[in-house]
Amino acid sequence: MGLARSLGAKVELFLCDSEQAYVLGRAYDREGIVAARTASEARARRYLSDLRDLAGADDLEITIDAQCESPLYESVVRKVLRSDPDMVIKPIASVDPRKSGTPDANDWQLMRTCPGTLILSRKRSWRDPPRFAAAIDVSEAEPTEVAGRVMEAAVVLAQGFAAKLHVVYGETGSPTQPAARLEKLRELCNRVGVEPERMHVLSGPPERSLIEFVSGQGYDALVLGALAHRGGAMTPVGTLTSALLDALDCDFILVKPPSYRSPIEPTIAQS
Repeated sequence: MGLARSLGAKVELFLCDSEQAYVLGRAYDREGIVAARTASEARARRYLSDLRDLAGADDLEITIDAQCESPLYESVVRKVLRSDPDMVIKPIASVDPRKSGTPDANDWQLMRTCPGTLILSRKRSWRDPPRFAAAIDVSEAEPTEVAGRVMEAAVVLAQGFAAKLHVVYGETGSPTQPAARLEKLRELCNRVGVEPERMHVLSGPPERSLIEFVSGQGYDALVLGALAHRGGAMTPVGTLTSALLDALDCDFILVKPPSYRSPIEPTIAQS
């Protein structure tokens, strides 16, 4: 709710009972399935309504919606396609009790298919003001639109909380045009008012240098592109993102380029 207040945003609470939908989809007796789905969605809406009341956020416009569909990530994506929100907030599932918020299969699929900006939350409060960092890739493999979109999302968050934004770039150490890359990074930072002392250029493999640097900075959230690039082709959720999620305990804000189109259909195909 604090994020919505800071950004002057409307809030929509969405709950999908994917477990019930999975059971119903495999029921031998097909009678009563529609009624069971309707009852599940009604329970979910009552829960969300109670949650909205408990939040005590009368100053915010909060709506609710619920579905009984499976798998979970597809239902969330279809909701995003219907509502077209600016941001989607999803708590990271805890599939490993030894780790705080280890992404499960639905989280990974949502990272891959969600068409909008996705905040993966570890359900921890941000400090006041929060500390944000944008991980920018200005290498030749990354389209300019991705770096620009990441910076844009990070600036919106920082301005909403009156926070100072840090920008991080991991250089492999063997660039073909290091001066051109650094100039591109400076131009991006200058455009949005990020001062030189908050621009951090790291040396070495990003999966090592980024983890070592970010883990020591105490950032509340890291903003980065949601797509990786391998062999010149764009592929969903690369090894760097996986390594960062596994090693860092901050929230992650994953940004897609404007050209991205989700493979999920807006409606469920009728069998």
